[in-house]
Amino acid sequence: MNYVLAVVIGYLIGSISFSFLWGKMFQGIDIRKHGSGNAGATNTLRVMGVGPALTVLALDIAKGVLAVWVGWWLEPGSLLLPILAGFAVIIGHNWPVFFAFRGGKGIATMIGVVATLCFVPGLVAGLVGIASIVVTRFVSLGSLLFAALLPVSLWAFGREPELIVFSLALAALAFYRHRSNIVKLAQGKENKLSFRRSNR
Repeated sequence: MNYVLAVVIGYLIGSISFSFLWGKMFQGIDIRKHGSGNAGATNTLRVMGVGPALTVLALDIAKGVLAVWVGWWLEPGSLLLPILAGFAVIIGHNWPVFFAFRGGKGIATMIGVVATLCFVPGLVAGLVGIASIVVTRFVSLGSLLFAALLPVSLWAFGREPELIVFSLALAALAFYRHRSNIVKLAQGKENKLSFRRSNR
């Protein structure tokens, strides 16, 4: 029963789309109809500016943290329940039941999950991703590097096999969600990070 609860609660937490809600409440727009069409922090930055983007980023990360803690609350000392809740919250962010299953790409929420479950290996992979974004200004490339290097980092730190398998699933999901970005990167057409708002 706890396993079902962990998945359901995690998914429902993930289904709260802060990017969509911010756009609707404060600017009267559907973020999914502007910019890249993605309901996430990067597109929030592109369409609504730095302040909203930082707020959405923090709240999306918090979703991941909360879901993992729900798993631990349901079964203290468990590793599998927080992993299940963590995966479910990312699925919810990507395909939110409250918003016609059209959400973001899950990286910010993944950061919250990973930081809570395995902070140091996640930090190592994350720093590489951040460095890539700083140098290239491609958020998608940094996100993909973070996802791809996480299993390697977990293995290098000798972490639990369950976490390594989980990280492989996260990497596969991240690459699937970024498949259009991968094509654009290969074609040299990917948008670079900019702090200027678009004209929508």
